[in-house]
Amino acid sequence: MKLTTRYEQTSCRLIVEGLPDLSAGQDASTIGILTGFTMGLAGQTELEGKREHLQALLSAVIPYARHLLSGVPKSFGAADAPVAIAPGEAGHQLELRSSQPNTPPLTLRLDDAELSDLVRCLDQLRLDPRLALPFETPSLQPLARKELRHRQPLLRRLAAPVAGVAALAISAALIAMLPTPKPAAQTAPELAPPAKDG
Repeated sequence: MKLTTRYEQTSCRLIVEGLPDLSAGQDASTIGILTGFTMGLAGQTELEGKREHLQALLSAVIPYARHLLSGVPKSFGAADAPVAIAPGEAGHQLELRSSQPNTPPLTLRLDDAELSDLVRCLDQLRLDPRLALPFETPSLQPLARKELRHRQPLLRRLAAPVAGVAALAISAALIAMLPTPKPAAQTAPELAPPAKDG
């Protein structure tokens, strides 16, 4: 019996179809084998794909949105990956590449609201207990310090090194101004009177 789950937001609809994996002891209402999915974005072509396309969508869109929220927009999706997403001129550019030969990639332009709806649908999919599909999702690690460096004002980034150099210069100047201790005056040892014979 084929099962269907739907995830809908204002401008995005994601429908996942599959079968329960009875050999793994799954419930009859749980999708354990994905047979396909369809995704519709407002005003865009409806897309169809298989598990690898859905995995590629998750692997590109979720970290892209995370970097975007952190103020570090960055492209995701390798040149040979089925899905790539990057910042565009007026929003975001989602590129879907077909596995069929001689098929040009489909480029969709998304605004912030459409991207937000797509991310919400993908999050609902990832967290749905009715799906027993081991999707590989990027680990939620904090962004690297070098990725966030540009967000700090230049003065704040330079404050610590400048303060360190200034402290070192002041310390050196103060040490140079201290009087050097004079060497202790050495007195010549007194000569004992010569011994008298006799």
